[in-house]
Formats: sequence, C-alpha cells, structure tokens
Amino acid sequence: MPTFAYTALKGDGKRVTGELDAGDRGAAMDLLDRGGLQPMKLDLKSESGKAESEVAKSKAKNDEPLSTGPIKLKKTDIVLFTEELSELLGAGLQLEPALRVMENREELGKLKSLTTRIRVEVRDGMSFSDALRKTSPSFGDLYCSLAKAGEVSGALSTILKRQASYLTAIQDLQGKVKMALIYPSFLIASGIAVVVLFITFLIPQLMGLLDNTNSEMPWIGQLMIDVSNFITSTWWIILLLIIIVVVGSVSYIKNPKNHEWWDETKLKIPLFGKVLKTRFFVQFLETLANLVGNGLPLLRALELGREATPNLFLKKIISKIIGYVGDGASLSRTMKRVGFFPPLLLDMVSVGEQTGQIGESLERAAARYDKELEKDIARISALIQPVIVVTMALLVGIMAYMMISVIFETISGLNA
Repeated sequence: MPTFAYTALKGDGKRVTGELDAGDRGAAMDLLDRGGLQPMKLDLKSESGKAESEVAKSKAKNDEPLSTGPIKLKKTDIVLFTEELSELLGAGLQLEPALRVMENREELGKLKSLTTRIRVEVRDGMSFSDALRKTSPSFGDLYCSLAKAGEVSGALSTILKRQASYLTAIQDLQGKVKMALIYPSFLIASGIAVVVLFITFLIPQLMGLLDNTNSEMPWIGQLMIDVSNFITSTWWIILLLIIIVVVGSVSYIKNPKNHEWWDETKLKIPLFGKVLKTRFFVQFLETLANLVGNGLPLLRALELGREATPNLFLKKIISKIIGYVGDGASLSRTMKRVGFFPPLLLDMVSVGEQTGQIGESLERAAARYDKELEKDIARISALIQPVIVVTMALLVGIMAYMMISVIFETISGLNA
C-alpha cells in the first residue's frame, strides 16, 4: 500500500507532519479529514522514502490538458462558483470530490477549467485558499483569507455560503444602480444636447435678432455665451487640469503611505460609509463565530479575522484588540476600549462572555447586523434614482428657463 507524507493543520491552527498508508491520494485525504486535520501538503513516497510529488503532478497534468497562467473571472462567475461549491460541501461532500463534481458539469462552462486546476492543486496537497490565489487573481485577498479561515475552522461550506450571499447582495445592488441610472443618463444626454443646440444654434440667431431690435441680451443668456466662449478657447487647459487631478488623486490613493488614510476616509462617506462599517461588523462577527464555534482559541480567531479584513484602518483596530486580548483583557471590554464598535454590539458580546456562549452570541450579533446591512442597501437603492432624477430635472429646468428668457426678451424687443 502506498505511503504518503503530509503536512496539515490541527483544529487549533498548529501545523503537524507525519506519514500514513492509503490506497490512493483520495483515501489519504479522507483519513486526514476524519482525523480532524486540514492537509496543506500531501506527497506520495516511494519505497526508498523519497517524495514523488513531481511524479504526481505530472500524472495530474496528463489527466487532461490544463491551461497555464492566471484565469480572469467575472463577478458573476465568482458568485456561481461560490454558490455551487458551498452547496456541494454543505451536502456532505469532501473538497476534492466536490470540485470533481463541478468539473464534470457542462453548464458551468468557463468554470470547468478553473475547477480542474484548483482540484489538481488541492489533490497535490495545496490548501484551497492557496490554490485560489494561484489559479485566479479575481478572487482577491478578502475571499482567499475567508477561505483560509474556513479551512482552519472546518466551516468552509458555511463561510462560502455566506460569502456567496454577500457577493450576490453586492451584485444585486450594482444591478439596481445600473438600472436606476438608465433614465437619468438619458436625461443627462438630452440636457447636454439641449445646451449644445442652444449655444451653437439658437443663441447666435437670437443675438442677431436682438441686435436688429436694439434689445439687450438677458444676463442669463449672456452668462451662457461667456461660459461657452471660455470653454471653447480654453478647453485643452481644462482637459489637462482634469487629467492632472484624476491621475494625481489615483496616485495619491495608491501610495502605500496613504492607504490607511483612504481606507478610513471611505468609512466616513455619507450613506456608503455606514454600509461599509456594517459590512465589516457582519464579516468580523461571522468569522469569529465560525472560528470560535469550531474550537479555535479566541486569539487565533482574531488573527484570522484580521487577515480576512482588506481595510488597513480596520486591520489596525483589530491589531489593537489582539494586543489587549493577548494581555488578558476580555473581548467586549477591549472592543469598547478601541472606541469603534456600537454599544448594541458590545452588549451582545458581553452577554455571550457572561453566559459562556461567546460563539452563539457572536453569531446572533452577526445576524442582527446582517439585517441592518440589507436595510442600508435597500435604502441606498431607493434613494439613488429619485436623487438623480431630481438633479437632472433641475438641470433641464434651468436650461428651459434660459431659453424662455432669451426668447421672451427677443419678442419684447421686436414688439418695441
């Protein structure tokens, strides 16, 4: 019977190595899983005791031709992949068999090659999160960090299911925003066309009539003419300034020294900042609930929660919490000390500590703020279209007022 050398993670996050005998690689993975171990590396050993990982990789490559290089995915592809895999894992399948099922489904199309490459990497002993990073950059650091937290805690299917719900909610919000912008975009285009027609055609003709009648141009019409002349004569300067401002702003934000400032600023944006904060609360609480509920120490769960947070400002806050908890302080008192979390959340965490059910308390708090997140997203979706429509209506109204004023002044001059 073949012998396999493995490196795996225990439930508490500690790394262990060893050897085991199994009929094939799949059986070895099952043995590790039943032993409560998450495999990170699994190599087949020959009789001489040398690892044959390269042979195994070569064999995997010979199973079917695999594409090389990173695979770029659309957001819809990531959502579909996450939903399918979470359902299969939730049905009781192990990771590699679940990936093989997805690999054989024709309706997944482009995801078949992605799933094949991830399955081969996982079969050869690579962790699922590392396989995601290696195969496609489209998953991002947040997704991969959450996958890693799910592997360590043994709650990969739960985390993937919640991530799928989050991605679907964001996708729905983006779809609603796009639909809400269709009519305002039409208004914007119409308003621009009216302004161009007004300045380039109507105003010059009306100016000729006003000159013939010795009438004066209304101030609002004269203002438009002055603005038009200014833009026409200096358009290249204005365009250059816009390019400089955009490029400078992007460069400033992308500068590593300013990442933390920008991440903090995003949390202060009206409406959207509140959504980002609430989303962080949900993600942070869900990650802690899953990790602590599956037996990980609180300090290790906080460290994994920090890795799953892309915002540098929020990472800094979690680092402070880790430092205080490492010194023996309670979680609720520490969260209150950093001064970022709302009182309701602190109360729910404190109750969990007092009752000895911190995992359940964190899960209830996550569900509570998940509902708040849905309300915030619905509120923004409901506000976007009316605000833009009213703004465009004001713009069109101003243009109409300008036209009527000039025409009325012209008629008055003709009558005189």
